[in-house]
Amino acid sequence: MKNINRYPTKKIYVGNVAIGGDAPISVQSMTYSKTSDVDTTVEQIKALHFAGADIVRVAVPDIEAANALKEIKAQSSLPIVADIHFNHKLALIAAEVVDCIRINPGNIGNKQRVAEVVKACKQRNLPIRIGVNCGSLESQFEDKYGQTAKGMVESADYNIKFLEDLGFEDIKISLKASDVQRTVEAYRLLRPMNNYPFHLGVTEAGTLFHSTIKSSIALGSLLLDGIGDTLRVSITGELEKEIEVGRAILKDAGLTKEGLNIISCPTCGRIEADLVSAVAQVEQRTKHIKTPLNVSVMGCVVNALGEAKAADVAIAYGKGVGLIIKKGETIAKLPTEELLDRFLEEVEAEAKKNS
Repeated sequence: MKNINRYPTKKIYVGNVAIGGDAPISVQSMTYSKTSDVDTTVEQIKALHFAGADIVRVAVPDIEAANALKEIKAQSSLPIVADIHFNHKLALIAAEVVDCIRINPGNIGNKQRVAEVVKACKQRNLPIRIGVNCGSLESQFEDKYGQTAKGMVESADYNIKFLEDLGFEDIKISLKASDVQRTVEAYRLLRPMNNYPFHLGVTEAGTLFHSTIKSSIALGSLLLDGIGDTLRVSITGELEKEIEVGRAILKDAGLTKEGLNIISCPTCGRIEADLVSAVAQVEQRTKHIKTPLNVSVMGCVVNALGEAKAADVAIAYGKGVGLIIKKGETIAKLPTEELLDRFLEEVEAEAKKNS
């Protein structure tokens, strides 16, 4: 697999997490509790931490939420981004305790308000995320371009230059639409215009099923272009699933090398075993393995030998018996009921050898 040449971007820090430059692409999510409910919000942050999140964003819609941030930050194991809309004064309060401020230029107000937020962030060396959403562009851009990728890019470029004029360059940018095409087009248009890190995402992407598809297409396309420094998969549902899908996108795009790449054949009339159950057991019983390995679980011998050549460890089911193959070499022929446990033993051994 070829290495992807990522677009060279400025490195910034959200708390202790580096974004851009040579830093790994980070995965983040957002709590859905009322931020003023400190206990529930902290509980969700802990769940995201254990799911593998790097950064968490919290909504700050009112003064109660803003005032809760200090206590939440004190208990948080993740860097916190404060999500601000409409009321810039909430950003000023948040900037005293959080690790990054996200503002939407389309609804935060006039230049003076943005300048006040910039001043507060400068005092604590906080980055600002310019979060442009297709559905809430400033009127001058929406009137001219409509809710289009071009309008999003013009809004982002205008606000980047405004922050730069204020001497502020610790910036990251997001350009989100609720559909794949506008999202991808906007990021591709803006990318050559500056070197700030990009936060990727499709906004309002829907349920787990629809969001997984939309995000895989949009984020996968951009990542393969070398575009993107941090990302969120927006799902109407469980927070942990956002992290799981985000990590999977990075892994299957070849941008992270952690854990198993499980190759398994589609179901067909040649299958000689309960392949669905076998693959599910492999996934469950190897979740703890962090060593990058290619493993193959095949239901018959037709494709197995070819796939096994590229696998570190492979299993191929047959009629009542099957093969265990390592690095293209058959090492065991066993009854079906003994195959899976032996396969998993070999996977564990290979992982330990390569760790």
